[in-house]
Amino acid sequence: MWQVLFESLKDKGFVVMAVALDEPESARSWIESAAPGYPCVIDRNHHVADLYKLVNVPQAVWIDESGLIVRSPETAGATDGFRQMDRQKFTLPEKVMAERQAVKTQYLDAVSDWVHRGPQSIHALNAKRIQNQPSEASNNVAQAHAHFRLAQYLRQLGRDGEAQIHFDEACRLHPDSWAMWRQAAPKDARGLATGEAFWKRVDALGDRPYYAPIDLG
Repeated sequence: MWQVLFESLKDKGFVVMAVALDEPESARSWIESAAPGYPCVIDRNHHVADLYKLVNVPQAVWIDESGLIVRSPETAGATDGFRQMDRQKFTLPEKVMAERQAVKTQYLDAVSDWVHRGPQSIHALNAKRIQNQPSEASNNVAQAHAHFRLAQYLRQLGRDGEAQIHFDEACRLHPDSWAMWRQAAPKDARGLATGEAFWKRVDALGDRPYYAPIDLG
């Protein structure tokens, strides 16, 4: 969906920058298969996640041509509809699929409106509204990223046992970061952490959202 949006808006100066919060060996094949026309990078140590407070994928940050954040990190056109999946057949009810597509379309239309109208778009937040948005507990989150990077370093040295201790501590300090958890979690042949451990963690959310709904108004 991002390639289509990029192609339709690139003459307006719009650029998509995709950041994979993953290991190169897991992310590279997906990027190469998609062959997008916009820049894609792999951030194995989650520097971008730390800077912009990203906790899941897909999330997006809107940044204008002067480098100012127009919308803080938020779910980018995704919904919790996947939680209604038939886990044996990997299928979704038609109603859920239609709702998911409607949300994606609404989000892409909002991006397009902002690109065309700039700060006059109803979807562009002003600085005051961005500053008033709730922030994470910074001390715990900062410590979590430190443990995460140490775990990454230890894993690259082959010290997996020690690395796991720090991965676990990172997830304890920052339980909302699915990106951290996913990178250290068991993965399938496709390189995706979507197995039993993932569904157990999703089910533990109860009524809490996996993808927090957003207000585009």
